[in-house]
Amino acid sequence: MTYVGGVMSMGPFLKRFFPKVYMLQEEDRITRSHNNKNHYCLFNSQLLTSFTSSLYVSGFIATLLASSVTRSWGRKPSIFLGGVSFLAGSALGGSAQNVAMLIIARLLLGVGVGFANQSVPLYLSEMAPARYRGAISNGFQLCIGIGFLTANFTNYETQKIKQGYGWRISLATAAVPASILTLGSLFLPETPNSIIQTTGDVRKAELMLRRIRGTNDVQDELADLIEASSESNSNASQQHGFLNLLQRRYRPELVMAFAIPFFQQVTGINVVAFYAPVLFRTVGFGESGSLMSTLVTGIVGTASTFLSMLVVDRVGRKTLFLVGGLQMLASQVVIGVIIMVAEVRDEGYGYAVVVLVCVYVAGFGWSWGPLGWLVPSEIFPLEIRSAAQSVTVAVSFVFTFAVAQSVPPMLCKLGAGIFFFYGGWVAVMTVAVQLFLPETKNVPIEKVAGLWEKHWFWGELTRKRDIQGTTSVSI
Repeated sequence: MTYVGGVMSMGPFLKRFFPKVYMLQEEDRITRSHNNKNHYCLFNSQLLTSFTSSLYVSGFIATLLASSVTRSWGRKPSIFLGGVSFLAGSALGGSAQNVAMLIIARLLLGVGVGFANQSVPLYLSEMAPARYRGAISNGFQLCIGIGFLTANFTNYETQKIKQGYGWRISLATAAVPASILTLGSLFLPETPNSIIQTTGDVRKAELMLRRIRGTNDVQDELADLIEASSESNSNASQQHGFLNLLQRRYRPELVMAFAIPFFQQVTGINVVAFYAPVLFRTVGFGESGSLMSTLVTGIVGTASTFLSMLVVDRVGRKTLFLVGGLQMLASQVVIGVIIMVAEVRDEGYGYAVVVLVCVYVAGFGWSWGPLGWLVPSEIFPLEIRSAAQSVTVAVSFVFTFAVAQSVPPMLCKLGAGIFFFYGGWVAVMTVAVQLFLPETKNVPIEKVAGLWEKHWFWGELTRKRDIQGTTSVSI
């Protein structure tokens, strides 16, 4: 996904597929002045944003389909299908001859992202021991960060190719992680949770638990899995996972399935992830300088996510949400102020913006980046876990699509004010998480549902859930 942000700043790529944008960019390069704000509008092209956003349309549909695959056949098949789609999309993108081929390639990549984002976080959370679940699950975001870093480094090197085909290498290189994902899925064991859910084979699940825990003492955890599976099977509408989510007793989980991915996207991270090279060009860097700056932010983001892995099971999820939120809010406000002041005074500000973007990326890297995937994967009970995770990923796609569509015109109209817009959302989400999300640190995954009962706000709903459950059993 990240390769696209880099190739969008490469002249040969724009010249071949988006000539109008390329012409505007060249005119701006020649006539640029610091008091001219037209450079914010250079990439405000509907065709260009359609190319960028097409991935999220197919990803949205794919993640809803992935729910049935994951629930009925297990986590492994979804991971495999995601890898195959990645491979096809990267091959088509690297060989594209026109915009239509580029968009089809993005659609295929979207299918891959939809299946992978739905199944991989679930797989990690279910396989991890409770005391290490945060660290292991945060590995998902760490790998995304490493991919982001690798893509930025690849883009930085390929843009130097004088023959102008560097963008093809960048897009085709996505086949490397896709191959690892596809082949790796063939050798992965299925999760004990999935074994019980799909086959009901308790003995096989017990053997798998012993294997992955490295001990024969797994009776307590196995009992939790059996109990969760029994509750799941006793639900008359269990085959309609999405309908289950609409029941009042799952209201806390449904709210979080929508709120967490929504908040993750309106942190403004995709402004950095996909438009960072574009943004850095608007503040005065050339093509090479903008890609190098994006590479630096990628290093910072990956390092901060690694730090999150080390501390998340010690300090807890909510502490990292608070610290990261305050850090992102402060950096966004300062970025907006510096750019506005520098434009009025006609002074250079590119390096200051890079430093502050790194501060922002670090805050995201140890909070909303990894925790936006970790928390949803661990807060849903087994009977709705697959469907709820699909809703989480689908909501993420919807708002990522909205951000990708809206950022170019917003950047054109608001300029530096766009950072105040997203900063306001960061303030809202930081408060909301502290008030409405229970702490899940070191809680076994099949026991997390019980946390809602003790919550000051959700407790009333969960008490009603228990009453409803008792009534249904009595009947």
